[in-house]
Amino acid sequence: MDKQELNALLSLLDDPDKDVFIHVREKLLSIGAQVIPVLENVWEQSFDTSIQTKIEGIIHNIQFNSTVQSLKEWASTPEQNLLVGALHIAKYQYPDLNEEKLKRQIQQIRQDVWIELNDKLTALEQVKIINHILFEVHNFSGNTQNYHAPQNSYINNVLESKKGNPLSLSLVYLIIAQDLKIPIYGVNLPEHFVLCYKDVHQLMTVKTKRDAEMIAEGILFYINPFSRGAVFGKKQLEIYLKKMNLEAQSVYYQPCSNLEMMKRLLRNLVFSYKKLGYAEKQDEIQKLLDALGN
Repeated sequence: MDKQELNALLSLLDDPDKDVFIHVREKLLSIGAQVIPVLENVWEQSFDTSIQTKIEGIIHNIQFNSTVQSLKEWASTPEQNLLVGALHIAKYQYPDLNEEKLKRQIQQIRQDVWIELNDKLTALEQVKIINHILFEVHNFSGNTQNYHAPQNSYINNVLESKKGNPLSLSLVYLIIAQDLKIPIYGVNLPEHFVLCYKDVHQLMTVKTKRDAEMIAEGILFYINPFSRGAVFGKKQLEIYLKKMNLEAQSVYYQPCSNLEMMKRLLRNLVFSYKKLGYAEKQDEIQKLLDALGN
């Protein structure tokens, strides 16, 4: 669409006919993100609040459609990079998010961990280093006061505030660990989220039958980032499931995929917005979840 056609279209934003506005909106939505700067300029020059409101809605719809498409494309990639997926979700709420700043924050944490690592460290020693850097040097902690707040599910907020819920803290932990090729994975527990160190090549003293079972599964131990990286075994996981009146299933002990983590992140947001009574946001997040597939 050339500049003249676009200007003609924009001039119809104040048309009182609803059908005309619907036509204009659909045309602008079809153009996509490239029309946003033009719409922002019209918004700045307008003193009509009704036109500004219409423009804000169109811009939001364009950005939302872009997020939906980005998540669909992310889900179709073989690697399903955690940081990329988390950024797509964060841009739903923060479309002007400074990705480079966020990546630099992640890189700094990664660098701080990498400096302390060496090839002779055991699995437990590696985890102790990550715990030290995340929870003592960078002061990350669980957000116990606002546990269900939506902000806990947006990675930019978590990196800025240094607080998060079990899933978002696990997400930061995993992004660092996976980038450093440390075999730590997410474990999708009901009402909680933890990590596991899974490496069949590591040696471990077998003291019980349960230890032998965990080694056979490739899991050396579990990690709870919400409790400052506390390490625990399968027995503690079984105790937790009993307290929750849940039947033991392999999915509660084994690693989940990066895709499942992003789905869990979105489900948390659906719950958060429902709790706050934000029906429109709840519906939009559900659409983002649908974009990742069943």
